Amino acid sequence: MKFAVSYGRSVNGVDPDHLVGYAQHAEAAGFEGLYLPEHMALSPSMRFGEYELPVDRQFPDPLVCLTFVAAATTRLLLGTGVLLLPYHHPVALAKRLATLDVLAKGRLRLLTVGVGAFPQEAAVSGVAFETRGRRADEALEVLNLLWTKDSVTFDGEFFQLDRVTSMPQPVGGALPIHVGGSSMAAARRAARFGAGWFPGGMLGPAERIAQLETARSSGRPIEHTRWGSTSTTPESVESFARQGVDRLVINTAGETLAEQRDELSAFAALHGLTPA
Repeated sequence: MKFAVSYGRSVNGVDPDHLVGYAQHAEAAGFEGLYLPEHMALSPSMRFGEYELPVDRQFPDPLVCLTFVAAATTRLLLGTGVLLLPYHHPVALAKRLATLDVLAKGRLRLLTVGVGAFPQEAAVSGVAFETRGRRADEALEVLNLLWTKDSVTFDGEFFQLDRVTSMPQPVGGALPIHVGGSSMAAARRAARFGAGWFPGGMLGPAERIAQLETARSSGRPIEHTRWGSTSTTPESVESFARQGVDRLVINTAGETLAEQRDELSAFAALHGLTPA
């Protein structure tokens, strides 16, 4: 089992010392990578089930933060959980992601994309909410073409390119893209485009099995990532492994950097992570 950490608590905001201290400690403790979430903007009544996102919660730009982290670390893989793909133009995004990967010397290997759950974010991005799935699929096609071809011509429903070149390209070719979500449509997207499948946390066992089977139906190797916490036990890790999980992403509960470091250190010791 591989273990990564998430940095998404609002109390931390965009404090540069906190972000770098958290990332460097995770790297030193032996965690594989660091994930950051994305929300374009918040407005009232944006809910995950019964939980309403506070409108003053800070969600810094994940790619800017990951660039900052890349400059302060040497081994830590960089990830998003999730990047809201339909709300980015793929030509601009291809450039940003490839540049980050080159600057990080090929460490942008946990890029996870989703389509978003909130109509409010689609509206402020100028995207029709009901088209976000088709738009994401088309964007994935464009990204992969720009990262692997010297000249790209594309005529789609949302994007049109005429002999377009985008440099630099990522280290080693197209970036591996993990697909996040809690729907069968997302699982199908992972099967078609993905190097990984990162389902949400609110699924029943039967749904999880069906979606994982769909995500892996292409026959290509597909990594399976799930959410965990610092309270995840070795027995729970064994259970995840039996479900075909390859990686757990750990959230911390503490508010201060010292508390979070202690949580990560205790988790690393419990699960036998190898310090860097």
